Amino acid sequence: MSLFTEITALPTEQNNPASALIDTYSTREILECINDQDALVAPAVQLVIPQITQAVDALVERFRRGGRLFYVGAGTSGRLGIVDASECPPTFGVSAEMVQGIIAGGTPAIFKAQEGAEDSESAGAEEIRTRNLTINDTVCGIAASGRTPFVLGALREAKLAGLYTIMVSTNTPENIIKLGIEADVMICPKVGAEVISGSTRMKSGTAQKLVLNMLTTASMIRLGKTLGNVMVDVQLTNAKLHERAKNILMTLTGVDYSTAEMYLTESGGSVKTALVMILGNTTTDAAHAALTEANGFVRQALENLK
Repeated sequence: MSLFTEITALPTEQNNPASALIDTYSTREILECINDQDALVAPAVQLVIPQITQAVDALVERFRRGGRLFYVGAGTSGRLGIVDASECPPTFGVSAEMVQGIIAGGTPAIFKAQEGAEDSESAGAEEIRTRNLTINDTVCGIAASGRTPFVLGALREAKLAGLYTIMVSTNTPENIIKLGIEADVMICPKVGAEVISGSTRMKSGTAQKLVLNMLTTASMIRLGKTLGNVMVDVQLTNAKLHERAKNILMTLTGVDYSTAEMYLTESGGSVKTALVMILGNTTTDAAHAALTEANGFVRQALENLK
């Protein structure tokens, strides 16, 4: 299949009848058209929740064994992977090594398009080879088209190493297989043609962002990084997060501001430990021990203390 045939057959390259006359619209009509199309994205993602479930379960299993997740993409897709990876440490208190984003063209491509970088399959493979892989690692390719050579090379290298692989695309699984990409699970929301033909930073990018949010957030919840819907493994890396941590303690335990501050200091800045100390009426060491025994789950730690 020629490159021209591959590209012109992509769902995102088709002409969208809903926006065919968008250049004649008023500003408000343009915005309403974009918004109407954006409204189709979440339902499309909902239809692929079974595949996202499969991926999250595999990730959780591997994370528990010390594995890492590598997002690999080019352009918008690569930047979305980097954004999701970079938010995991401050939000969930994990190491920056646990979830990593790899973009074709390297760091410069985060800020300025490096359009030719995505065309090298060998560069994608090399990026994976240099990561000191273990069998517990996972590689997630992100490509609206499903055909990006850089991503293809990374996934093939990961498969050769026996790693679990995920593909996130807005192409169809059938088309992706025809293009020569293999993955253990394919997450392919059908968002249809873009408002501006081929502009995959729009609906495709939104769908990818939703999927990546779900992959890491659901995995972190399954790993005990929240209590209810509150992130209790937050890292206190700035003044805002210090105040957020105190508010978490006050909200979940009913203590006042100064008491929350005291427990946060005694716990060494660990919201989880402070929570167990307060709710379990125990010492820092006992709270640490209970959390260790409970694999970091606050509810289980409190049960263990009983």
